[in-house]
Amino acid sequence: MSGIFENLGIDSGIIIIILLILTIFLLVRNISMNMRLSRLERRYKTFMKGSDAQSLEKVFVRKFAQIDKLYDAKEEHDHDLLFIKKNLDKMFNKYGVEKYDAFDDVGGKLSFALALLDKENTGLILNAVHSRDNCFLYMKEIVKGESYVMLSQEEVEALRKAVNFGLDNIEE
Repeated sequence: MSGIFENLGIDSGIIIIILLILTIFLLVRNISMNMRLSRLERRYKTFMKGSDAQSLEKVFVRKFAQIDKLYDAKEEHDHDLLFIKKNLDKMFNKYGVEKYDAFDDVGGKLSFALALLDKENTGLILNAVHSRDNCFLYMKEIVKGESYVMLSQEEVEALRKAVNFGLDNIEE
């Protein structure tokens, strides 16, 4: 065989050195792959912990059941959100409060006017007038930001606050 290499003009010692280097490289590569394989086997055994693969299957079945329950809950929440969005126009979402002293002899600003409006500025104004002996509560209807009944200056101020609800904070 050395005759073949000599005819080609290649020294057989160089071939032996190249084959030795290749063998060492392949040996190192084999050791590295064996180490990776053993780490993978350890991970696999940890993953498959239990007496058999049935325990892993039970875990998967339980997790899928939990996912199904979460999906059902999500559907229910979506239905509730749709209901809320549908009825949001009918809810009071703006308010304005004006506290005042109804009578000179009664202090502490115990009287108040409360305006409750929806997004179209329709709603009501409650006016609680507090005196030493009694407390009277009056309600006035508001349609699109206006009342068909004469409003006191406190009620007008409460209505203004409700109509501009959320806008006052932007200007400041």
